[in-house]
Amino acid sequence: MVTVDEPRERTARVRAMTLEADDVIAVDLEPVDGGVDEWTPGAHIDLVLPDAPVRQYSLTGEPGSSRYRIAVLREDHSRGGSKAVHERLRPGDLVTLRGPRNHFVLEPAAEYLFVAGGIGITPIVPMLHAADRAGARWRLLYLGATRRRMAFLEEVTSIGSGTVTVVARDEGGRADLEAALAAAPAAAVYACGPERMLSALQDLLSEDAGRLRLEYFAAPEVEYEPGGAFTVRLARSGVELPVEPEQSVLEVMRSAGVDVLTDCEEGICGSCETRVLEGEVEHRDFVLTAQERERMDCMMVCVSRASCPLLVLDA
Repeated sequence: MVTVDEPRERTARVRAMTLEADDVIAVDLEPVDGGVDEWTPGAHIDLVLPDAPVRQYSLTGEPGSSRYRIAVLREDHSRGGSKAVHERLRPGDLVTLRGPRNHFVLEPAAEYLFVAGGIGITPIVPMLHAADRAGARWRLLYLGATRRRMAFLEEVTSIGSGTVTVVARDEGGRADLEAALAAAPAAAVYACGPERMLSALQDLLSEDAGRLRLEYFAAPEVEYEPGGAFTVRLARSGVELPVEPEQSVLEVMRSAGVDVLTDCEEGICGSCETRVLEGEVEHRDFVLTAQERERMDCMMVCVSRASCPLLVLDA
C-alpha cells in the first residue's frame, strides 16, 4: 500500500479536564515523549480516540505552553467525537494526536476584527493574545446563546487593551455585523462560528473579500456544475487513474490502494491536502485562501477536481 505524507503522530496523556462553560470541556494534553511541537494561532490537532471518529480541534491558550489545550462542545447530533470526549475521556488516559497543522493562519496586521460564534471562540483566543503582544489594535465580537455557554469569556475580556463586545441572545442581544465591519474598515477580519454567521460576513465583504479569513464547522451547501472526466497521475508510482464525473479524486486514490489521511470529506478540515506537481485545480474546499489557490501547488482531494485533462499529484 502506498502512503501519502501524514502529519506527525504522537501519544499524549490527558492531564486535566475543565468545565469552561455549559457543555464545553477544555482538555489539556501532554505528549509523553517530550514537549509540544511549535504551533501558531489558528492551528488545530487531530484527536484519535478508540471507537470514535477522528476529529479536528483548534488549539487554544497560548503557543509555548508545555501542553496542548483544546475545547470540546458536547453535541448530541455529532458523529461521536464530542460524546466520546465528554462521556469516556478522563484525566490520565492516553490518546493519539496528529499535527498540529494550520490553515487559519493569523497574518500580521495593524488592526484586527475577530468574530466568534459559540465554540468558534477556541481558535480566536490565541489570536487575541498574539495581536495584543504585537501591539495591534483589535476588537472581538463574541456571539452566543447565553453567557453560560460561552467558553473563555473571562479570559478574553481580560486580555490587554482590545475591545470585547459580547452579544447573548437570551439577553435580547442581536449582532450587528454590518456595524462592526463599518467601525473597522481597514481591519483584517478573522471569524469562526456557524455557517450562517460566516455567510453573512462573506456577503457583507463580497467586494473586499481579501481581508476576510474564515474557519468552518461544517461545509456550506454549494451547487457546482458537474465536472468532466480527467486523469490523475500518481508521481511516486507513475500510475495513471481515470476520474469519472461522479467520482472524487480521493475515491480513485483509495481504489488504487493509496492511503490518504481524511476525516470530514467535505473540504473543511484540510486532512487530505495533497501536493499538486502539474495541472490546474478546480478548488471546491473551504480551507485554502485565494492566494493559496493561485499558487496551484496543493488540493483537497476529497472535494476538488481537475480543470485540465491530466493532474499530477505527489502521491
